[in-house]
Amino acid sequence: MHWEHFEHKADIGVRGFGHTLGESFEQAALALTAVAADPACIRAAETVEIECRGSDPELLFVDWMNAIIFEASTRGMLFGRFEVDIAGDVLRGKLYGEAVDRTRHQPAAEAKGATYTELRVARQADGLWLAQCVIDV
Repeated sequence: MHWEHFEHKADIGVRGFGHTLGESFEQAALALTAVAADPACIRAAETVEIECRGSDPELLFVDWMNAIIFEASTRGMLFGRFEVDIAGDVLRGKLYGEAVDRTRHQPAAEAKGATYTELRVARQADGLWLAQCVIDV
């Protein structure tokens, strides 16, 4: 399991790879967090539970990413660990994080929303799942 960023004009792409669909979503969420701050510096002081629905894995992924952005923005938090359980078209997730500490986290950018640009959720030839999209920053 791992994550990465990819270039896209003024915005930034996020990718997550995992042995399961849920793991790829978790890794992409870490890539989303890394747009703003180092996920390793974020304490799991609070847990936020969310539920998303999507008629296919790609729509579910965009809903998941936007739910994280919404929770981070409205709560003034950063999340550094994620748990995802997907059953059919329902995703139940847990976000672990803490309030933004500008001195310690040194946020670099703020994610505004997940887009459908370069949206892809699929199992690759190597057996790993890939989940990716471009994030508006």
